[in-house]
Amino acid sequence: MSDTVMISKVPPKNRGWVVTFSGTGINLALGILYTWSMFKGAIEKEFGWQGSQLNDPYALCCLVFAFAMILAGRCQDRFGPRLTASIGGLLVGAGFVLCSTTNSYGTWLLGFGVLTGMGIGFGYSSATPPALKWFPPAKTGLIAGLVVAGFGLAPVYLSPVSQYLLGHYQVKTTMFVLGIAFTVIVCGLAQLLRNPPAGYVAGLPSSSDAVPKPAAAGSAPGEILRTPGFYLLWVIYFIGAGAGLMVIGSVSGMAKKSMGEAAYIAVAVMAIGNACGRIGAGLLSDKIGRRWTLMLVLLFQAVLMLVAIPVTAAAGEAPAVIVLVATLIGFNYGANLSLFPSFTKDLWGLRTFGMNYGVLFTAWGMGGLVLPRLQQMLTAKSGSYQSSFLTAAGLLGVGAVLTLLIRPQSKKNAGR
Repeated sequence: MSDTVMISKVPPKNRGWVVTFSGTGINLALGILYTWSMFKGAIEKEFGWQGSQLNDPYALCCLVFAFAMILAGRCQDRFGPRLTASIGGLLVGAGFVLCSTTNSYGTWLLGFGVLTGMGIGFGYSSATPPALKWFPPAKTGLIAGLVVAGFGLAPVYLSPVSQYLLGHYQVKTTMFVLGIAFTVIVCGLAQLLRNPPAGYVAGLPSSSDAVPKPAAAGSAPGEILRTPGFYLLWVIYFIGAGAGLMVIGSVSGMAKKSMGEAAYIAVAVMAIGNACGRIGAGLLSDKIGRRWTLMLVLLFQAVLMLVAIPVTAAAGEAPAVIVLVATLIGFNYGANLSLFPSFTKDLWGLRTFGMNYGVLFTAWGMGGLVLPRLQQMLTAKSGSYQSSFLTAAGLLGVGAVLTLLIRPQSKKNAGR
């Protein structure tokens, strides 16, 4: 019996779960992106930055992150997850350390905006693919949800850690400490990421009609870009992610009306909802199918936007109601981040999964760039969040209708 055959008989659960939770740990570190608001006040106080300068490094980081996923996905597909994630850890660390040396606006754009954005893209893109390859199609949603849950859950521990560091040290020192920590954590966990051996089969294909199956094994990016289905998914992803980010970026300001200095609780609880949404939607999609789960998520999110109008308008609204609405919005936003990687595997296979999802993930980047800016314009013009919530609800309704156009896939070549 050959060595290859012997390796392929390694129990899939042992290696699969190690890879899965290593990916979750990497995303827990890379989720620093969601805690930028913690740094804004300290940067304004210490560096004297004003206006858009306070948001520009974060906005650039999001954009670079989204588009770096394409290059990172290519690297992951060709050279494997360990090298790709290690590059991500080094880039994030370099970006933070560079920021720790100066208060220059331009250097922070380079350090946090470009280097950190690229690092997050490389780390994030390499966490999910190897985990999915160790498990059968029936667990695609669950595994994708568990891996990306780390990114959404990160603010729960990073917010207090950042608050402590900023309370005892200056911004530059804080960036240096975090940069070294992230480099060690991401590069260390990257060594546990590995693909299954050639010829490995992760269980038998599911017989359930509810779970979509790939139409072809390993469709290349050039192929998927010539299909209407890709652009349909791109638009829905743009709507779902962008509408969620419209609210996530403003939750702290909304909560301060009734919660005062305790508004950070709403942000932290929303992060928990964000992470739970990724796991919950993944599990549900394995049971009833991706398309129906996505439709439910978008419709529920639209209803929440309408509910949020009277909740945020009332100055004396009970804090518990604010926290509940924020948590549910975070839950539905997080669902997108597990459903679309699962769609990518189901529709186009695993051979070029990294690059395929990288191309699709540009919808998240554009949604995060366009819709939060639209929200700022509408809020500034009207003086309230009502027009923003109505716009988001309308877009989410359109997205829900568009899910009906997603064509079910055949069961052929499942899981390849």
